[in-house]
Amino acid sequence: MISTVLIANRGEIARRIIRTCAALGIGTVAVYSDPDAGSPHVPEADSAVRLAGETPAETYLNVDVLIAAAKEAGADAVHPGYGFLSENAGFARAVEAAGLCWIGPPPAAIDAMGSKIASKQLMIEAGVPVLGQLEPEHVTDADLPVLIKASAGGGGRGMRVVRRLEDLAGALTAASAEAASAFGDGSVFCERYLPTGRHIEVQVMADAHGTVWALQERECSIQRRHQKIVEETPSPLVSTKPAMRAALMSAATAATKAIDYRGAGTVEFLATDDGEFFFLEMNTRLQVEHPVTECVHQVDLVRLQLRIAEGEPLPAIAPVAQGHAIEVRLYAEDPGNSSSRRPASSIGLSWPSRLSSLRSCGRTACGWIRAYRTDPRSAFTTIRCWRR
Repeated sequence: MISTVLIANRGEIARRIIRTCAALGIGTVAVYSDPDAGSPHVPEADSAVRLAGETPAETYLNVDVLIAAAKEAGADAVHPGYGFLSENAGFARAVEAAGLCWIGPPPAAIDAMGSKIASKQLMIEAGVPVLGQLEPEHVTDADLPVLIKASAGGGGRGMRVVRRLEDLAGALTAASAEAASAFGDGSVFCERYLPTGRHIEVQVMADAHGTVWALQERECSIQRRHQKIVEETPSPLVSTKPAMRAALMSAATAATKAIDYRGAGTVEFLATDDGEFFFLEMNTRLQVEHPVTECVHQVDLVRLQLRIAEGEPLPAIAPVAQGHAIEVRLYAEDPGNSSSRRPASSIGLSWPSRLSSLRSCGRTACGWIRAYRTDPRSAFTTIRCWRR
């Protein structure tokens, strides 16, 4: 049984994990960089360890420092949260090599989905529909428009839409450079671009005993810079296509079983308006939008992660979804300066009292958002409201 969890993360997700652990009587250890010394997740944990330094590379991305912090605090398990090292198989192996419980999927499963190029081949073998990959040197006018994507990572980094063949070479160079800078891997590939494609994803949970849950889909088609802004379940598109939901659940289950997955994950698809869909990638971690699923299924996905890590089986039948849930991300950026991606300093928030079905997860205390200076994208809060 897990007694104390070190949370190798910060902000909202650290607070989210702390809440569930507290409810289960599991101790928590926060870690914090020097700029985060006053962050609310630090006092909310049972104990905290300072990670000397200011940059993510020195702190939240430093495997050796995190392992040392877990041992110093007496933790027997590590939860990576999302972002940072959550999809780093090397970190997962280091945690296990240190004799700690890794609250996440097997390292081999993380490796299997770490490359979009290799994972697509795995999905083809598993019978999951995928968009055909185009070799950049073989792209013709007939293939346009095409989308250049980074093989590693996500969040819109290394992504370019090419509509003219003469622009392809320059876009490939720029996309590869951006991917190399963001992920340490400049590998890119091309695929058919669907201008009106819909982003549909399926939350999965899998235990070590062969049970896989494919929970109701989430739609994340409203995006900014290829980053999700609004997420909801059920999907407006899927709700109009009677056979689509069952097909999505079947494909997500096949993808999960193909890599012997365990824990929480998300299988993402790109869909057309007529209901055809294609595998995009699998996020081998908990996602920012997981509360949308929790709201309609009345489950605690972090609790399930902990129990699965302890070897417990999932119930044979997944809970049925009820109602509708929407999550909206609020970015602390300067909207008057479209050329700048630097965050605004802070904004205040207040909620109408009549909204009883509201779940708010801010990164700072008292309804304030304060930007994290090393990552403008982390300067947001999420609002979840649902009606049953």
